[in-house]
Amino acid sequence: MSQVWYSVLVGLVAVERLVELVVARRNLAWSLARGGRETGFGHYPFMVVLHTGLLAGCLVEVWAADRPFTPVLGWPALALVVASQALRWWCIRTLGRQWNTRVVVVPGLPRVTGGPYRVFPHPNYVAVVVEGFALPLVHGAWLTAVAFTLLNAGLLAVRIRAEDEALRSAHA
Repeated sequence: MSQVWYSVLVGLVAVERLVELVVARRNLAWSLARGGRETGFGHYPFMVVLHTGLLAGCLVEVWAADRPFTPVLGWPALALVVASQALRWWCIRTLGRQWNTRVVVVPGLPRVTGGPYRVFPHPNYVAVVVEGFALPLVHGAWLTAVAFTLLNAGLLAVRIRAEDEALRSAHA
């Protein structure tokens, strides 16, 4: 895979993220109109910067450091990127209007326990973790993979705690 094709892949992931933001804004408006309350918003700007940095880091590292595509690593990593996208959209589809990039709970709605949520409580974050190390490794951007993974671990600790608390409060 050439650097150009890798850049196209990263661009496609960026477009997918923009589509997510459109869906999230629509769902946020729907939730707020039904009395939804946002919590844990302090970490959101850091999350936006981190996820934007992932995409930028992939491109900068591959082009500036002239990282090679290594098929034995690149093709499995690409398969993981595709799988993480599939899991992410399964989560979005399962949560429907309740899915958001923010922590918003609408009072009176039942907790979603179907789809991937019947297997584990935070499947979307599994998709984020997998994508965060796999996307850079498709083209050997190992510094980006390590940096994102470490920073994202700290972010997810805060994010999951905020989300769990919001869900506990809403369903207590």
